[in-house]
Amino acid sequence: MRTAESKSFTWDPADYAASSSSQQAWARELIAKLNLSGTEHILDVGCGDGKVTAELARAASRGSVTGVDSSPDMIRFACHKFPTSALPNLQFRVMDARRIRFHCMFDVIFSNAALHWMDDHQAFLQGASRCLRSGGRLLVSCGGKGNAQDVFVALRSEIRLQRWRQFFRKMARPYFFYRPEEYESWLARAGFGIRSLRLTDKDMVWEGHGGLAAWLRTTWHPYTQRVPEALREQFIAGVAERYLSKHPLDAAGRVHIRMVRLELDAVKT
Repeated sequence: MRTAESKSFTWDPADYAASSSSQQAWARELIAKLNLSGTEHILDVGCGDGKVTAELARAASRGSVTGVDSSPDMIRFACHKFPTSALPNLQFRVMDARRIRFHCMFDVIFSNAALHWMDDHQAFLQGASRCLRSGGRLLVSCGGKGNAQDVFVALRSEIRLQRWRQFFRKMARPYFFYRPEEYESWLARAGFGIRSLRLTDKDMVWEGHGGLAAWLRTTWHPYTQRVPEALREQFIAGVAERYLSKHPLDAAGRVHIRMVRLELDAVKT
């Protein structure tokens, strides 16, 4: 699911698993929309640490669920955390979403909080069409146009400081956020009929400065890991402080971040 620059950073699956409660909550909202009967064959694209994939496997206990992710570290973690001995209908594989290698095998393709890492969404949609059965369903939520805009403002301000500027020269585009209008034509070309396609706001909430810093550390690798490890926590703290200077903690000491999700529900025609 990663960009061309992804080889320059690494994931800590355990750290991500501990700092992805919002993503899990959003995934549960998506799963509820599937109205699963329990017999479906499901592909989870960008499965990450596997906890959402495991929830799908429990919901489709008489079917099967395959989780794919391009990060070998994430897949190793998922296989260890959710072994087939505990969930016989669940498997994990290392696979790039731009090169899905299945053919007419699945009733549902599910993807949550992953596709915005990928630089070629049209390749994903073409692959998704090939591996879905006729009438199969594609349900996706990922970062959409305008996602986390206030965090990017804080990042850009911090990066302009002389002490950090040298680490961000010639930085490639790290994320890919799109509008529904762009997806409409891509879905049609890939053979999908649209049930719904929209941008929706989500309120991401973290507990104080520490929660915000943990999220920046675990999911903003294209930025944080360009900074030498000895200085990384200082950089993260600087970004967090800039964000909080414009968006203070609420009365309960929580941080709020406006996220924008691109949500699509489509059927293979």
